[in-house]
Amino acid sequence: MPVRHLGDAERGAVERLLECDPYAAAQVAERVAARGLSWWRADGRIFGYGGRRQLESVCWLGAHCTPVLAAPPAVAAFADQLGTEERACSSVVGRADQVLGLWERLGDVWGPARDVRPDQPLLVVDAPPAVQADPGVRLVRPDEVDALYPASVAMYAEEVGVSPVAEDGGRGYRRRVVELVRARRAYAKIVDGEVLFKAELAVVTRQTAQLQGVWVAPEFRGRGYAIAGVAAVVRDALRRVAPTVSLYVNDYNAPARRVYDRCGFRSAGTFATILF
Repeated sequence: MPVRHLGDAERGAVERLLECDPYAAAQVAERVAARGLSWWRADGRIFGYGGRRQLESVCWLGAHCTPVLAAPPAVAAFADQLGTEERACSSVVGRADQVLGLWERLGDVWGPARDVRPDQPLLVVDAPPAVQADPGVRLVRPDEVDALYPASVAMYAEEVGVSPVAEDGGRGYRRRVVELVRARRAYAKIVDGEVLFKAELAVVTRQTAQLQGVWVAPEFRGRGYAIAGVAAVVRDALRRVAPTVSLYVNDYNAPARRVYDRCGFRSAGTFATILF
């Protein structure tokens, strides 16, 4: 069955499909809701697999590559399509079976990978955590970007393994931090101008807010800031933003997994990420 580039005429079918896997498809769903499909050429493309009357799966290709609801035949078809192009994305991310299936077929063409993370628990919570929330964790104000930005850079370098300021001196990454602050998605505990804890809602859809960038200043780790901070973010997000909060975490990050467990997150499957 051929893979085809989807246009805005098929937006309704795409949105219905994305709603079938709201946590794994959140990044794609946010883009479709904000821009539709006619704008994808400037930022990426979305490919569909299935008949004209029955779209079965999609694959977003832009800064990231994300397959959604791709059974093995769709994975193979998407890989055939993607393998005809030079890789431009910085990662492949999504449900583990689909991402690893793509990578098995694309590794020789798109590789080598800088890192392969095959086991990242996908977690979700839909009720306020039972643990005490930190009243000092709040939305970051626009005039506090200068305080938040170094903490965001430190978090990114620690989590991803490369600095976000390497390519353009950090201009693009700083714009992203500013966008999150202006959208009221960036949270922090700031004491005397120093960020002790931070987190953001990197993706927001009608069904979920995706939590990312959780970070505690190294000298304050082990004191409970992460649990109380995540609890505060989840409470506000559920009240103000979306009916659920979701995230994915590296399987080997035992401290983070304990934090999310204490805050009531439950399993919603497994992600995988290929980083270039």
